[in-house]
Amino acid sequence: MLSWFIDLHPVAQAFVATCFTWGITTAGAALVFLVRQARPLVMDAMLGFAAGVMIAASYWSLLAPALDLAAETMGPSAWVPVVVGFLAGGLVLLLVDKTVPHVHPGFPNGPAEGPHTSWHRSILLVMAITIHNIPEGLAVGVAFGAAAAEMSDATIGAALALALGIGIQNFPEGAAVSLPLRREGMSRRRSFMWGQFSGLVEPIAGVAGALSVVLAKPLLPYALSFAAGAMIYVVAEELIPEAHRGSRSEVITMSVMAGFALMMVLDVALG
Repeated sequence: MLSWFIDLHPVAQAFVATCFTWGITTAGAALVFLVRQARPLVMDAMLGFAAGVMIAASYWSLLAPALDLAAETMGPSAWVPVVVGFLAGGLVLLLVDKTVPHVHPGFPNGPAEGPHTSWHRSILLVMAITIHNIPEGLAVGVAFGAAAAEMSDATIGAALALALGIGIQNFPEGAAVSLPLRREGMSRRRSFMWGQFSGLVEPIAGVAGALSVVLAKPLLPYALSFAAGAMIYVVAEELIPEAHRGSRSEVITMSVMAGFALMMVLDVALG
């Protein structure tokens, strides 16, 4: 059934897969047509679940294959490109965080971060989720590029598992934009449009990630670990702190573990 997909060029595979993850963001944003707002505990649990998925994906789908690939060419020094890429991913996201005005989705009424701006808060909220989605799209794209390189631990199945996991955790991200905008008085249609728009960057980042590693195979360990570092930055900087904004901590902790467990199962079962 997936033979048509497997026969595609890895860049095309990355595009199709990230369009899927964008579609799940759109589905999450569509919650605005059903409810005006979600219970804080529910939203916090979904953010915690998303954090767990991203932590597991960072290791099982990105860092482990990066280490294996680097070991084939660098032996005992295999950790060097992985550490460099991982830290570079976090530093780039830190730079983006400091230079792009945004508000945290868990605190839509809180103070804006980044440089001072007169942008409307709806734009700032969309920018925050867009920042989240850049490393997610990049990770999916790099995974398909790695599969095309025929690495032992990087297969089409593993890349599909990553895309599925990222897609699942995109659902609450879409809702985290559209529902606060609706609560502020924006129409359902406009709230939905802004919510799904935040995921548009994923196909762009996915194609860029796949293209970079297809054209420059030696970049693979750096690219895989870069995507992992960027995702861990998002988890540590925003998702987990926002999930613990006041709800029951044990519920959030178990949500993180459930997300991690699901992503681990997907990667092991499909990879």
